[in-house]
Amino acid sequence: MSQIYVITGSDEGTVSEEALKIYNKLKPEGGDDFSQEVIDGTAANADEAHTACSRTIQSLQTLPFFGGGKTVWLKNVNFLGSDRTSMAEATKMGAEALLDCLKDGLPDDIQFVISGSAFNKSRLLSKYLHAEAKVKSYDKPDVSRDGWQEEVAGNVRARARDLGLTFDAEALELFVMLAGEDTRQIASELEKIDVYLGDRRDVGEDDVRLLVPLSRAGVVFEIGRALQKRNAARAFELIDQQLARKESAIGILRASIIPTVRNLFMSAAAGHGRRIPNGNYNQYAAALDALAENERAWLPQKKTGGVNAYPLFLASQNATGFGLEKLRRAMDACLDADKCLVTTGLDHRTVLHRLIATICTP
Repeated sequence: MSQIYVITGSDEGTVSEEALKIYNKLKPEGGDDFSQEVIDGTAANADEAHTACSRTIQSLQTLPFFGGGKTVWLKNVNFLGSDRTSMAEATKMGAEALLDCLKDGLPDDIQFVISGSAFNKSRLLSKYLHAEAKVKSYDKPDVSRDGWQEEVAGNVRARARDLGLTFDAEALELFVMLAGEDTRQIASELEKIDVYLGDRRDVGEDDVRLLVPLSRAGVVFEIGRALQKRNAARAFELIDQQLARKESAIGILRASIIPTVRNLFMSAAAGHGRRIPNGNYNQYAAALDALAENERAWLPQKKTGGVNAYPLFLASQNATGFGLEKLRRAMDACLDADKCLVTTGLDHRTVLHRLIATICTP
């Protein structure tokens, strides 16, 4: 069994959490400062990287004064990637010396934990660690991949459950879009909600809106939510805020308004003349996948195959209130607004406000 544990991945928050769990589990019971050591692997330059490697080697080769086991943790390593510091000669010398130390073998009662987000597998030390160590990898969800919200929502539910918190569906949807995919940000916002609620454990949409800051991505999402609920006043307010911050009107249109209307239209069209259950995501996704191929080929597709049902599921809650014909006209209005913004000198704010009014008016 390997005495070396590697915890890596782009999700720095989870990497740190899991590495700490492993380190605490491996620490000798009742041990003192001589039986455990944590070394900071965050290096600002090559000399600091070389020093971190040298300290790690010294610690691995120094047995506890009174005998017994020892656990060494090289944490937050940032010099095994592909940046300038990682490729510097002093860094390479330090990494090669640490590699030689590990190849020589560790004493039976020494455990070594190494954690960090950037491990270039072409480096000799990284190759050795991935071949010989117990490796756990934790990556952030790829927000460019369809359905990333589902993965993040599952993470939020699990962490909320540990705190005894319960989200209603709309509050969870809003939280995911505002907090994003970063585990540390999610944990921080959940802790804030936990403290704010006190004895109350149910998290509502108003709680999330009050406590979780509105990021740029969150504004895009909030404009879309306002449209889905036909809340023109809220959409006007958010659009004016973005325009005041010098955001592009065409960017607002194409990033938020058009995708929202398109998802509403597709959801309404997919359910037109048939019963598609939209109370549960899994049932909704299964119903779309069960459609005949020619009836689902025009719906948004996952890169891995199958219908990307998540945005349509979210839209389905409000699509029936618009009606298919109304949404068809809204699609045409979006096209007209896009042309106006690109080819005419009309006031951008007026164009967007007129479009919002068209979409939200019954």
